[in-house]
Amino acid sequence: MTVLRSLFLDSRFMLALALTALVFVLGYFLAPMIVVGRLMVAVLALLLAVDIALLVRGGGVEARREMEERLSNGDENEVRLTIDNRYRFPIRAQVLDELPVQLQVRDLEFNPTIPAGRSIEIRYVVRPVTRGEYAFGVANVIVAGPIGLARRRFRLAAAQTVPVYPSYIQMRRYELLAISNRLVEAGVKKIRRLGNTMEFDQIREYVVGDDYRTVNWKATARRAAFMVNQYQDERSQQVICVIDKGRTMKMPFAGMTLLDYAINASLVVSNIAIHKQDRAGLITFGRRIDAAVVPDRRRMQMRRIIEALYRQTTDFLESDYEALYAHLRRTVSNRSLLLLFTNFDTLSGMERRLPQLRAMARHHLVVVIFFENTELRQLLEMPAKTTEEVYFKAIGEKLALEKKQIVKELALHGIHSILSAPENLTVDTINKYLELKSRRLI
Repeated sequence: MTVLRSLFLDSRFMLALALTALVFVLGYFLAPMIVVGRLMVAVLALLLAVDIALLVRGGGVEARREMEERLSNGDENEVRLTIDNRYRFPIRAQVLDELPVQLQVRDLEFNPTIPAGRSIEIRYVVRPVTRGEYAFGVANVIVAGPIGLARRRFRLAAAQTVPVYPSYIQMRRYELLAISNRLVEAGVKKIRRLGNTMEFDQIREYVVGDDYRTVNWKATARRAAFMVNQYQDERSQQVICVIDKGRTMKMPFAGMTLLDYAINASLVVSNIAIHKQDRAGLITFGRRIDAAVVPDRRRMQMRRIIEALYRQTTDFLESDYEALYAHLRRTVSNRSLLLLFTNFDTLSGMERRLPQLRAMARHHLVVVIFFENTELRQLLEMPAKTTEEVYFKAIGEKLALEKKQIVKELALHGIHSILSAPENLTVDTINKYLELKSRRLI
């Protein structure tokens, strides 16, 4: 019974049936056409029976879906479908994979031709824009018979649920570039160091371009070759990513909320900090402190951070900066670099938070990271042709000016800041971290 429910008539059969009906209509005018029509019905029925028999008893189709155990938010994740043809004849297939509802894709279809006894692999990418559980359904493979009159549907590749985590693909990419000293390829600037740090690393042979002031003359005399002292950035500094989960972080950009951009950037910066031998930590807050990962640089620290970031959600409430300041005073005793991801739309909105920011800046090095409205920038670049457009453009220029005034106001109180477009957030944050580290401010 299940097999019968999975059988369908192909459009070729319907076309042949319509042609047969036309022959019978002609039979009202030409009697011999009735005999031709009956013969066509018999042949069509026989061919249909043969086609169905080959589809039902001639073999089958198998499929399996392969992907990572977890998907990366905001990135293109590859999914692979392998279709095995167990029939003794080539098949024309229609493949419909049931994607998670969050992706809002309902037209994903492939139409491969698979040779007899062979397999093909179908690859496609999905780009999730929210974290959470994504449920993939079954893969529907509809196979046309060798004659092309009937079709059979197979429901294959068992349903599976995959979690979507913060962008670990981006994290791995920056980690690889950092290990190979190629961060400049991702847009990270080369920072000119002001002198050398005082933390000794090792003695090595001199190479062209080394500062002659670092020559170790005692080691040079022992080895009969020029040897230099190599220094490194000071280690074990505390770098804490502080993420505001208030209503201003709900704003979307390219399908993702600003909160998700902040989460992805925090993950990458924390990993870079640990790679630089600093201690990375995390604090997320809204109306209260939601997650707090104590700064550390051990191997399991990134797992703790990514698990904490995976569970973060935002709401439409105002964030409590006083609760954040109280938590920092109670739990963070050492001077630390605080990378505060938030979003100030207006100067007055920042001024309401300024007392708490100034209080935090007295004990820590605070960097306020907020977002540039890129859609507003596009509006300002367009020429205004009507009175209404002039009015909108004037408001847009006022809002853009307030963003720049926020940067200046924070600088007056000794607070560093980054005004970044969402797509540049990760690179801009890494650049700021490396700049502050090279200037030995942390």
